[in-house]
Parts: sequence; structure tokens; C-alpha cells
Amino acid sequence: MNRKSRPSRKDDASAEATAPRIVSSSHLVSPRSRELSEFEYGLIVSNNAFSRWIVHCMSAAGLRELTPLDVLVLHHVNHRARDKRLSDICFIMNVEDTHLINYSLKKLQNLGVVQSSRSGKDVTYATTETGRQYVERYREIREACLINSLKADDALNQQIGELARLLRVLSGVYDQAARAAASL
Repeated sequence: MNRKSRPSRKDDASAEATAPRIVSSSHLVSPRSRELSEFEYGLIVSNNAFSRWIVHCMSAAGLRELTPLDVLVLHHVNHRARDKRLSDICFIMNVEDTHLINYSLKKLQNLGVVQSSRSGKDVTYATTETGRQYVERYREIREACLINSLKADDALNQQIGELARLLRVLSGVYDQAARAAASL
């Protein structure tokens, strides 16, 4: 009886080391960190998949024709049921261009899911009851479609948590690099 021999772990590691890198821009691959180019490609496709997901999830919840930023702004305004200022929303979401967030807020106000109020000189934003209902429906759909299909156990949840930490660290590195590039 002929059996195909299974490669050893050493062979697996060697194959992985010589496997072609999956990158979006080969001309940007640095010999000092090929992995960063792989990460950037993963970030691009993940960002696009995430954006598509949140738009479809919110559409299934009943709010159609929102951009990914609109969905994120609605969730952030709803976060912890506290009124938020434009500058706070921009800061937390790491968005420099306040016009982008302001445009989303106006759009969400016109849909009746966000309301504004004055507090002294500040304008603050909060979700309306209708907005909270859409957010709750989004949560239910997220649980059914995303969380249930993920089937995460403790080990996977720990890996996801470590990945989230790494993404926050790398966002700081990219922010610092952006400041350096802006000063050139």
C-alpha cells in the first residue's frame, strides 16, 4: 500500500518562508519588513469587507443608503447613551476632517435617527428613540449573521483581542508616520 509521505514541520516552515507574499503593491515591499506589506493588503481587503458588512447590516436593519462612515457615526453617537460633540466624535473615530463627520451627522439628523441640542456654546448629538431602535436591530442582525457564523471559542476570542491591540498600536505608528510625512 503506497502512502504519500506527509511533509515534516521543517518542510512546512520552509514552504511558508518561501511562499509568495500577498501584497497589493509589490513596488512598496521593503526587505526590512515584507510582513508590513502583507499586513497593509490584509488591512485593505478587511476594511472593504468590513465597510460592505456594516452597510448591508444597517440596510437589513432598515436604514438604507448609508455610507460606512454614516453607520459608524450613528453607532458612536449611540455609544454609552451620552451626548457627543462634533470634536469628540472626530477625536474618538480618529477623523481629521470634521466636515466628513458633520455631513454624516446632518444626514442622520435628516433621517430622524440623530438629534442635536445646544449646551452653552457647544452643539451636542444624541440618538433619537428611532435611532436607538435601528441600532438595536443592527445588533440583533450582527449577532445572528456575524457572531453566530464566527463560532469563536476562548482561544479565538483571545487572538481577536490581541489583533485588536496590535491594530491600535499600528494605528499610532501610522499616525506618527503621517505627521512626519506632512512635515517634509
